[in-house]
Amino acid sequence: MSDPSRDIRVGDAERQQALQVLGEHMSAGRIDVEEYGERSAKITTAKTRGELMALFHDLPDPRPQFAAPMAMFPEPPRAPARRWESTFVPVVGVLVIVAFFTLVKNPLILLLIPAVAILWGQWNGRRR
Repeated sequence: MSDPSRDIRVGDAERQQALQVLGEHMSAGRIDVEEYGERSAKITTAKTRGELMALFHDLPDPRPQFAAPMAMFPEPPRAPARRWESTFVPVVGVLVIVAFFTLVKNPLILLLIPAVAILWGQWNGRRR
């Protein structure tokens, strides 16, 4: 299975570190100057971690080290949900309709439903 972190894009700091590590391999005699030139040219154009790591597949440690990827848009903290809150406005709606048909024959009582919904939304918005 493919490692998803290989598709993460790299920046100048990661490329610079890879060039430094490649220089250590050249100093140790593992690669010659010509191969260093070829690999360093590929490092400067590498876009992802996988492209950088492929240039070190046949070399022992040291290898470039990458920091753990950070989330671009972290989830905002949520207030704990309460079951009764999601049923408050519908229950008020049902009670108002029952009151309209049984007690108060005035259709203006139906305006209580959106009024309660608006007030409830405002109150919940201030609490969070």
